[in-house]
Amino acid sequence: MSDGAADSTRGRRRLLGFISLHYVPALVAIVAMVGILVYADWQHQSAAYQEKRLASLERLNQIAAKLESDIQGNLHLMRGFVATIEALPDMQQAHFSQIADRVIKDQSQILNVAAAPGLVVRMVHPYAPNTTVLGLDYMKARAQREAVLMARDSGEPVITGPVKLVQGGEGLIIRLPVFVPRENGKREFWGVLSSVISLEALYKRSGLIEFERNDRVSISSDAKNGLPPEHFFGDKALTAGDTVSVSLDVGRETWKISAAPKSSFGLSFADIWIFRLQLLIAEAIVVLPMLWAGRLMQERQTNLGVIQEREEAMRLLSHRLQVALETSQIGVWEYDPTANLLVWDERMKVLYGLPPEARTASYQDWKDALHPADFAQAQREFTEAATNGGEYRSEFRVVGKDGSIRFIRAIGNAYVDGKGRKKIVGVNWDVTEDIRLQADLRRAKRQAEDQHRELERAHLRMENAALHDALTGLPNRRYLDQLLADIEAAPGEADVTVLHIDLDRFKDINDTLGHAAGDVILKHAAQALKLNVRGSDFVARIGGDEFVVVSRMPGSVEEHSDMASRLVEALSKSVDYEGHECRVGASIGIASRTDASEPVEQLLVDADIALYEAKRRGRNRVERFNETLRLNAVNTKKTADDILRGLEQNEFVSFFQPQFDAATLEVVGLEALARWDHPVKGLLGADTFLKIAENLKVLAAIDEIILNQALMQLNRLKLAGMPVQKVSVNISAQRLREEGLIERLEALPILPGTLSFELLESTSFDGHDGELVPQIEKIRALGIDIEIDDFGTGYASIVTLLKLTPRRLKIDRQLIQPIVESKAQQQLVRSIIDIGRSRGIEIVAEGVETMQHAEILRDLGCHYLQGYALARPMSPADLLPFLKARSWMPQPRLDNVG
Repeated sequence: MSDGAADSTRGRRRLLGFISLHYVPALVAIVAMVGILVYADWQHQSAAYQEKRLASLERLNQIAAKLESDIQGNLHLMRGFVATIEALPDMQQAHFSQIADRVIKDQSQILNVAAAPGLVVRMVHPYAPNTTVLGLDYMKARAQREAVLMARDSGEPVITGPVKLVQGGEGLIIRLPVFVPRENGKREFWGVLSSVISLEALYKRSGLIEFERNDRVSISSDAKNGLPPEHFFGDKALTAGDTVSVSLDVGRETWKISAAPKSSFGLSFADIWIFRLQLLIAEAIVVLPMLWAGRLMQERQTNLGVIQEREEAMRLLSHRLQVALETSQIGVWEYDPTANLLVWDERMKVLYGLPPEARTASYQDWKDALHPADFAQAQREFTEAATNGGEYRSEFRVVGKDGSIRFIRAIGNAYVDGKGRKKIVGVNWDVTEDIRLQADLRRAKRQAEDQHRELERAHLRMENAALHDALTGLPNRRYLDQLLADIEAAPGEADVTVLHIDLDRFKDINDTLGHAAGDVILKHAAQALKLNVRGSDFVARIGGDEFVVVSRMPGSVEEHSDMASRLVEALSKSVDYEGHECRVGASIGIASRTDASEPVEQLLVDADIALYEAKRRGRNRVERFNETLRLNAVNTKKTADDILRGLEQNEFVSFFQPQFDAATLEVVGLEALARWDHPVKGLLGADTFLKIAENLKVLAAIDEIILNQALMQLNRLKLAGMPVQKVSVNISAQRLREEGLIERLEALPILPGTLSFELLESTSFDGHDGELVPQIEKIRALGIDIEIDDFGTGYASIVTLLKLTPRRLKIDRQLIQPIVESKAQQQLVRSIIDIGRSRGIEIVAEGVETMQHAEILRDLGCHYLQGYALARPMSPADLLPFLKARSWMPQPRLDNVG
C-alpha cells in the first residue's frame, strides 16, 4: 500500500472515531452549550426589544389619550352650543356669531361652525371666510348627505374625517342633530350643527409632532367596503413593519396609530456579537477536556466493535431469510440422488399433510401424495432434473389425507456440495387459490363475453326502436335526419327527391271516433306508402299525420309526380273501423335537387312549402316546389317579421267608416277597421296582413289594439257633441278563444249599447267552433251587441241566426252591388231583410257604392247603410271634420223664379 493510500485510510478512521460513542458526552455538552448560547442570546435581545417597545407604546397611549380627550372636549363644547340652539331655535346670524365666538374663543382647534336648519346652511362663524357655504343644501351634496342623514336618524353626533380643508391642511367634521321641543311635548328635528376641527392643532396638543422628531409614526383609518386601510399621517411604509400600535375610535371610524424607532427596537450589531463571543469562550473551556477523554476511550473499543458488526450482519441475514419463508408460506426441500434422501422443513410437512412431529420424510412420501393423473408427468420432470442437473420447474396436484386436492408449484436447482456430491435444493408453495382464481376469472370472462353479446343485441333492438315509429314500424324523424346527414356526406350524390305528405281530415276522425281509429288510419297510410314506392325509396313517419318519402334514384319530374298521385289515390281509399267507413285524403309537396352542392336539408323546407301550397289550393292534391313558391314563402316570412315589429312599434291603427240611417242619412254609428301604417309601404288594408297575423297567433292582439282605439275615438266624439252613439269592431275566433278575455272586457269603460262585436267571416258556429257560443253569451251579458258580418257568403248562414240571434246582420257587398240592374238580386236582398226583421234583427247593407243603391235599399226596408257613396274609411283626424261638414247630405235644389 502506498503512503498516500495509508494516510487516506487513517484519516477516515480518525473521522469515524471522532463520531463514535466515546465522544457522545462531549457532543452532548456542545449541543447543550449551543442551546444555552442561543437561549441566552435570545433572552438578551428580547429583553432589550421589549423594553424599547414598552417605552414607545406608553408614549403612544399618552398621545392617543390626549387626542381622544381633545376630540371629546370639542364635542362637549358643540353639545353646549346645540343646547343653546334648542333653547333659541329662531336665532339669526348675529346672535349665532356671538355665541359661536364665545364657544371657540379659547379653543384654537375649532376652525368654524355652521348651522343648517332644515338641512340647508343658514348661519356660519367666522362669517366672512365662510359665506360661500351659506345656502348649501346637504340633501343635494352627495359627499355630506350620508353623514347628515345618519346624525338625523340616529339622534347622535357623527364624526367624519380626516378631510382635506379648503384653507389647507386636514380636519375632522362633527355633525350634531338639533331637536327642538314643541307644545305637544314631542321633540321636532330642527337641523344640524356642524363644526370643523383642525387635525394639525390636535396633533400639536397631543405631542404627536414632537414624538415624530425621534420616532417614525403612522396613522391610518380602518378598512371600509372591502378596501384597504387609508393612510393619512406620517410614514405610510411603517404599517407593514415591526411597530407598536394603538386604536382610537373617532366617530364612525377607528384610527390605528403605529410607531417605531427610526433605527429599530433591537440591539446594535456590536452589542450582539460581544455578548455571543463571551458565551463561545465559556463553551470552549467546558468542551475541550471532554473531547480528549473520548479520544482515549475510542482506541480501546475499535477491534471489539468490528467483531460485533460481523456477528450482527450474520444474525440479520438469517432472520430475513426466516421471515421471508414464513411470510410466503414456502416450504424448502433438498434431495440427495445418490442416497435417495429427501429432506423437508416444517412447512413442507404441512403442505403434504404430514404431522408436525414427524422427524423425517422420504421420497416415497412425496410420490404417495401425488394426484394419480399428475403422477407420471411430475415424476418424469423430477427424475430428469435429478439426472441431468440444471433448473427444475414443475406444477402438480397432491391429495391430502382428508381427500382435499391442492395445487403445488415447485422450483429448484442442482448444485455440487463441498464433498463433490450432486444435490438438488428447491422450494414448494401452495397455488390452489391462484389456480381457482384463474378458473373463476375465465368463467367470469366467458360470462362477461356472453353478457356483452346480449348487450349488443339489446343495443341493436334499442337502436332500432329509437330510429323507428312504434305504431307504424316506419323510420322516425331521427332516422330521417341520419339519412339526410349521410346523403350530405356522400360525395357526388346529386339526385335526391323528397315528398312531404300530410293526411287531410285525419283530425276529424281522431276527434269523432277516437285515437284508436286514428291509429288504424296511420297504419293504413304506412302500408299504402310502402306498397306504392320503389324498393330503394325511404319512407318515414315524422310526427302526427305527416310522412316523408326520400328517393335517391334518378328520375324525371313526371315519374315523381306520378308516384305522388298514386300515393294520393292509395291513401284516399276507405278503411273500415268498427262498422265506420273512414276515409282521409292526402296533400303532398315535392322538392328535388340535381346539384350535389345544394344542402339536402333544404329539400325538407322546400317540400314543406310545396305541401302548404297544396293545402292552400284545396287539399287532396300534389304540388311541386318552384322558385315562385320560394319567393312567396320569403315574402310571407318577411311580412310576418314586419307584423311582429309593427306590434312593437304601434304601427297598427284604426280607420273609421260611418254607418248611416237609411231613411234620414244621419250618422248613427261607426265601424272600426284595422289598418297597418307600414314605414315603407305606407297604409295597408287588413286583407294584406290578417291571414298571416292569424297564423302568427297575434290576430287577437291586433283586435285588442283596434278595440281600445275605437273606444277612445267614441269618447272623443261624445266630448265634441257629435251624435254618434255606437262603434262596431271586428273580432276574430282567435280573440274569442283568448284566455281572460271576459275579465279584460269587464275592466273597460263600456256603456251598454255603445259597442258591437262583428264576427269575422272566418268564424264558424257549425263545427268545432260551436264552443264559442257560450263565450259570446258572456260577451252579450256585458252589454256588448253581436253583429254577423258578410251574411250570405262564407260561414254566415241561417244556422248562425238561429244559434246567436244577433243584434245586427250585415249583408255582404257581393249581394248589394247587383241590385241596381237585377230585380232578382233585389228580391234576394229583400228576403234577407225580411228574415232579419222577423227575428227582430237590424239590417246593415255594406258596399253602397251609389246613391241609387241607397234609395233602393231604403225602399226594401234596410235599416242602415255603409259604403263609398256616403263615406269612405277615414283616419281619426279626418273623422271629426267630416261629421261637422255633413257633406254627404243631399243639397236642396233652388228653382229660378221668373
